[in-house]
Amino acid sequence: MTDIDTITLTRTEYDDLIDARDHAQAMRGIATGAVETLTGAEVDAYLASPTNLAFWRRHRGLTQTDLAARTGIAQPSLAQAETGRRGLSAGTYAKLAKVLRVRIEDLLDDVP
Repeated sequence: MTDIDTITLTRTEYDDLIDARDHAQAMRGIATGAVETLTGAEVDAYLASPTNLAFWRRHRGLTQTDLAARTGIAQPSLAQAETGRRGLSAGTYAKLAKVLRVRIEDLLDDVP
């Protein structure tokens, strides 16, 4: 038989512990450069962009033509997606995310 130490936490204490762990991991990632951060000017550009997709394409220094070619989608479709007039398939967002080196969620705008 082994001795088992048991600790009882409230849900709030447990959630706080998980949040502290996640925060520490994020800070390590930022400190080592593994997590990308944006400057104040880049945040302003992000907020001013018509869509997240438009921001990340510009931030990576790609033209619509370049990004469309690298992902195999039509440039007019990309242009419409960047202005929010057209949605794209999940597979297309996956391709875009890979080329732009972001998560798919980073390309999706908040839905009201």
